[in-house]
Amino acid sequence: MLFNSFSFAVFLPIVFILYWFVANKNLKYQNFLLLCASYYFYACWDWRFLFLLIFSTVLDYFTGIKMCETENPRKRKFWFWLSVSINVGFLGIFKYYNFFAASFADAASNLGMHVSPWTLKVILPVGISFYTFHGLSYVIDIYKKRIKAERNFIDYSFFVSFFPLLVAGPIERATHLLPQIKKERTFDYLKAVDGLRQILWGFFKKAVIADQCSEYANMIFANSSTYSGSTLILGAIFFTFQIYCDFSGYSDMALGIARLFGIELLRNFAFPYFSRDIAEFWRRWHISLSSWFRDYLYIPLGGSKGGTWMKVRNVLIIFLVSGFWHGANWTFIVWGLLNALFILPSVIFNTNRNNLEIVAKGKSLPSIKEFLQMVLTFALVVFAWIFFRANNLKHALSYIDRIFSRSTFSIPRLDVSKFELTSTILLIIVFLIIEWNGRENQYAIATLGRFKRKSYRMAFYFSLILTIYLFMGREQQFIYFQF
Repeated sequence: MLFNSFSFAVFLPIVFILYWFVANKNLKYQNFLLLCASYYFYACWDWRFLFLLIFSTVLDYFTGIKMCETENPRKRKFWFWLSVSINVGFLGIFKYYNFFAASFADAASNLGMHVSPWTLKVILPVGISFYTFHGLSYVIDIYKKRIKAERNFIDYSFFVSFFPLLVAGPIERATHLLPQIKKERTFDYLKAVDGLRQILWGFFKKAVIADQCSEYANMIFANSSTYSGSTLILGAIFFTFQIYCDFSGYSDMALGIARLFGIELLRNFAFPYFSRDIAEFWRRWHISLSSWFRDYLYIPLGGSKGGTWMKVRNVLIIFLVSGFWHGANWTFIVWGLLNALFILPSVIFNTNRNNLEIVAKGKSLPSIKEFLQMVLTFALVVFAWIFFRANNLKHALSYIDRIFSRSTFSIPRLDVSKFELTSTILLIIVFLIIEWNGRENQYAIATLGRFKRKSYRMAFYFSLILTIYLFMGREQQFIYFQF
């Protein structure tokens, strides 16, 4: 069930009505209802994998209590590693087994040996990387004695599987979400309207910008050997906007949907394409994952406190793991390595925290220096996305090779309607203007409700809905569902 599907458009109002008009003022009923709705939502993908989600939930719930019930370090460590090893083991089997098997076979073939590895004929359980990280952060925090184990099984299950965040995040923390689950919630009209506004903006980003860009990006990447370097650059830029609007659009919808039920989820994006360096970009892109790796991997490894070699080692580890988290393909690993190389100079010279505030805060336009910094950072990000989007390393390298050829100086050409292509480019420009003007908000149109004239707000909402109606095509799955 996709957020941008008709079935979800039926599902959400039903849950909303039951939540506020049937289970209202009874926290236990509200939590149980949302848990049931979340399990139904997940079962719509593949009901068989629902049992894997429930098993992971039961495992972490049980081991968390066991760790809290004993002060014996050896027993605490046993229960901790039992949970971590099983969770990571499931993730490894479903997501990475075939990759390692194929890589081993390729390595053996290069040495003159023929190996026919046994591979799994099973699809990747949707959202497994996200709900596994939910559970891991929970058991790590208990093991480190940052939190106590949750004794209410319904509340803990709700924390792991709340449907807006279940399949593509944001990756929540028990310290942030569990207190909200335990607290009574009453309907807040302004919060609900704000949630609907964010859902609308996320839907626009996904259905109009991301899905339109995907048509051209897919066409160009699928036939990259036949296009000029300038067209390939255009294809990489289209994918750059596709992945941002697709994933941040999902996140906006997830946060907005959660707000309809009186729950605030962690922010996942903060206008990353307006960043002035790669360090700032990673503070603003997929924030819940970046902060997860920072808190549970980078800092335990020593962070930036050691010497230069330790800083380099930790940055390389964090980005290689981040790349590998995204998928079982060498392209993701190289993508992670590239970002590590881009960010290393700022880490080594301690300039990685130079740009903490949003660019040109309180101003209409950036300075020339800031503009050039944004352009350079954007160019590096676009270059790295080529590896992320390519089918394999050979495809990525041949794509880049054609970019660095004489054909790059030609006019980009695509065998598509000029009107449709021009419309897409204009929509991207309008989108960037709206994002720029709203960059100091939680999301681009968050302050639209402050317009004194209701007619202005209604006109803008109508324009968004009309644009969605005119440009929305068939339902397309969100990119990050595959991770």
